[in-house]
Amino acid sequence: MSEIWRSVLTELIPLALVVALSPLTIIPAVLVLHTPRPKPTGLAFMTGWLVGLAALTALFVAVSNLLGGLDHKPPSWASWLRIVIGAALIVFGVYRWATRHKSEHMPGWMSRMSTLTPAKAGVTAVVLTVLNVKVLFICAAAGLAIGTAGLRPAGAFVAELWYVMFAGSTVALPILAYAVSGDRLDPTLERLKDWMERQHATLVAVILVVIGLLVAYKGIHAL
Repeated sequence: MSEIWRSVLTELIPLALVVALSPLTIIPAVLVLHTPRPKPTGLAFMTGWLVGLAALTALFVAVSNLLGGLDHKPPSWASWLRIVIGAALIVFGVYRWATRHKSEHMPGWMSRMSTLTPAKAGVTAVVLTVLNVKVLFICAAAGLAIGTAGLRPAGAFVAELWYVMFAGSTVALPILAYAVSGDRLDPTLERLKDWMERQHATLVAVILVVIGLLVAYKGIHAL
């Protein structure tokens, strides 16, 4: 069991980092703290984001269970699916790198994040996890890793919970810190937002290519 857990965690950590370190994860979490009601709006956004990640990951764990089974040896199709997902991440990363100079400004939809109400913030967070292709691919890879690792249902639940908390940490931490400290964090959050806006295309491109290589390698190695 320890070997299985090491394998699962080795695969989940970099995947969670892709979601956690993505500017499209961090910047919206910062922007909702500039709404007229920052605390309830931020907490609603955090809840929606975590629920969205959990639902997506659970969906792909369930798909893996239907195709291969949680209690069985990882099926051969899982290796090929890892290769496909890894290749897709690499291609997307190369595309982001090639178009990085066109992505230096914040998308228009992000500028509207600071006008959300708490209810809309929660719904928006769930929608963003589904519509963000990168998050969708990463949750698919995470669900695949968990669902085909040979873990029992309880172990799979713990692995999924760990992944969701890790992947959602960069949304939860600033929002929870703001809930405790209030507007004293505004200057720091503003500097973070500005830096992420300037560097987000390069960061996303590098992270996607690296993780894509890791996922594809694991699939090839398992063949």
